[in-house]
Amino acid sequence: MEGELLNIAWYALVGALLTGYAVLDGFDLGVGALHLLAHGDHERRVFLNAIGPFWDGNQVWLVTGGGALFAAFPEAYATAFSGFYTAFILLLFMLIFRGISIHVRSLRPGRRWRAAWDAAFCGSSLLGSFLIGVAMGNLAWGVDIAPDFNYRGSLAAQLHPYALLTGLTVVALFAMHGAIYLVMKTEGELNRRVRGWVRPAIIFFVLMYAVITLATLLYLPRLAEPFRAQPWLFVVPLASLLAIADIPREVHRGREMAAFLASSATIVLLLLLLGIGMFPDLIHGNGPSGTSLDCYNAASSPLTLRTMLVLAGIGMPLVVGYTIHIYRVFRGKVKLDAMSY
Repeated sequence: MEGELLNIAWYALVGALLTGYAVLDGFDLGVGALHLLAHGDHERRVFLNAIGPFWDGNQVWLVTGGGALFAAFPEAYATAFSGFYTAFILLLFMLIFRGISIHVRSLRPGRRWRAAWDAAFCGSSLLGSFLIGVAMGNLAWGVDIAPDFNYRGSLAAQLHPYALLTGLTVVALFAMHGAIYLVMKTEGELNRRVRGWVRPAIIFFVLMYAVITLATLLYLPRLAEPFRAQPWLFVVPLASLLAIADIPREVHRGREMAAFLASSATIVLLLLLLGIGMFPDLIHGNGPSGTSLDCYNAASSPLTLRTMLVLAGIGMPLVVGYTIHIYRVFRGKVKLDAMSY
């Protein structure tokens, strides 16, 4: 019994780390997706400095989540990173280009230089968001896994309609999240225009959310089975709907922080829905062998899980504390100075 609890605890912990990444890096990916809508060099510098103190720290959550997956579920880690190698390398390049773009964009005053890096920053943010969504779509849809846990498929097989829909949904979600964040960080005329972007972003996300929900219920009914088996779990989809509905309400009332928290809660609850629907699977198998990688057959030994849980109990408060501290230090509206990007 203790072993099963350890497996479940690590399933939840890996999910929590990746959810933290989605919430925190989601808004700066969204800011990048909206970057080219800014008018002129000054406004684009405001956007870059709105996320400048945070973007690299946000990615710590992805690195930590990947490390936790490697330590707790090495079989799933090996299958995912070998089977989705091309997609993950492409995502890695997008994240690298985003970082380079932020740092070198303002090193030279030339208009063409800055325009090229602006395009690289926006394009890598959009494609990075899309690839994250495609990966989620494949995990939910399932892939062909052999009995020896090797993935049998190709990059083309990963670009099926459901995965593409999931990719577009994540782009819409992050764009909405980023637009709300920019409302918090800007002022004056720029703030007024950014507020005008929030409503279309919300509409785009709600439309994609409706489409992906319908597709999930039609083609992946197994994801709804835990909710039918345990009716009390319906509190999660109900809470997600309330969080989504609260976003335009808070924006309309001018409560920027409340709108951002509602957007963050939406991401958390949607990923919680996915986690509950997939449990105990980490990578669902839909091939002839029927093999799936779950939190039991893909896990490390109980001793490893127990030891790593102790280390996580020490390390996680440090990560959370650092995140809270850095956001407190750089709270408020963006002010450009000589040290700004």
